[in-house]
Amino acid sequence: MQNPNCSFCGRNQDSVKKLISSPTCNCFICDTCVEVCQSILSAKSIRKNYTTLHLPTPKEIKSMLDDYIVGQDEAKRAMAVAVYNHYKRLNYNHNNLKDRIELDKSNILLIGPTGVGKTLIAKSLARMLDVPFVCADATTLTEAGYVGEDVDSVLLKLLDVANGDKERAEMGIVYIDEIDKIAKKLDVRNFTRDVSGEGVQQSLLKILEGSTVNLSTTMRKTQKNDELSLDTSNILFICGGAFVNLGNIVDTRKKSSHIGFDSSPNLKNEAYSYLDSVEPADLIEFGLIPEFVGRLPIVIGLHPLDKKSLINILTRPKNNLVEQFKTLFSLDNVTLDFSKSALNSIATKALNLGLGARGLRTVMEEVLLDTMFSTPNENGLEKIIIDEGCVTHKSPPQKVFCKSNLKKSTSV
Repeated sequence: MQNPNCSFCGRNQDSVKKLISSPTCNCFICDTCVEVCQSILSAKSIRKNYTTLHLPTPKEIKSMLDDYIVGQDEAKRAMAVAVYNHYKRLNYNHNNLKDRIELDKSNILLIGPTGVGKTLIAKSLARMLDVPFVCADATTLTEAGYVGEDVDSVLLKLLDVANGDKERAEMGIVYIDEIDKIAKKLDVRNFTRDVSGEGVQQSLLKILEGSTVNLSTTMRKTQKNDELSLDTSNILFICGGAFVNLGNIVDTRKKSSHIGFDSSPNLKNEAYSYLDSVEPADLIEFGLIPEFVGRLPIVIGLHPLDKKSLINILTRPKNNLVEQFKTLFSLDNVTLDFSKSALNSIATKALNLGLGARGLRTVMEEVLLDTMFSTPNENGLEKIIIDEGCVTHKSPPQKVFCKSNLKKSTSV
């Protein structure tokens, strides 16, 4: 009998290590083709694992958020539940059997002034879940066909972050900041299209809802120039914005619904109490179209940070600002220390800036500018101490030098 050949690659039995026959002995497969088939099956198995997450419980998610974000306990609890439900739904739908209930997704809207942690919460969630994350700015988006970025560019960035892996991108998180800036323009004349306001909202509807979006461009990661599709039904969209003057709309609604002595507006120290009682009608009156509001069913308010919270942000979270600057100085073999009164003054100054946690870095950069300029050229400098005077009066910091094993403390 003539030596059989592999039915897949055609190699002769003499040119392979092993040739396996079918039960009927009509077909054969060589050891090389078996290895190729095994690698294909392994690759498919790995891709399936992308859509099955090891999901921490809401309490565990909240605990992990506490490591990076100070305060905002109610917001962190609500976000933990929302994210847990989203990815629990993703795992459930992936393993869904016929005739079982299919779960729909719920996107999230974060409302609060600048510097309260909206972006940081979204970024921290993506990092702890190890899913692709993209932060986009709504102010750069325009309706398709006009100058600016198309809405589809957000999905292209997500696919880029996922290194071209379509299935991994389809389970990522997209954070769209400054979403309040795309409210309908009430003063637009009839002959002018609102391409950066209502037009963007209309364009975002299809990806927020969960649909297959066709993308056609040259991808940097895949180096392809063809059309591909991305299913957004499992992508979690988190939108955030300051929504300036939304409080007036909420207060007016509350006032009109009450008669008598309780109809007075909020006191000044309760200016942000409206964040816990925002309704869809308020967002629509602000300028969001009803269809857009309906695709953001979870609304979470983040309150302004007080002085105590700002002090804690300086030192408590992982990767906190004080440790960042200490690390910068340690690269020059210099120890940087802050007194308690200095941290208190930094928080006070940042609070007066009205920038939230972002104001802390602004103050720190200002306080340390001259010191960072001179430190690399000061031989024998061992330690720098920042006190209250350095912050409030721009006084020179106390510096400790080391020379011939003798230390002297000077102010320069």
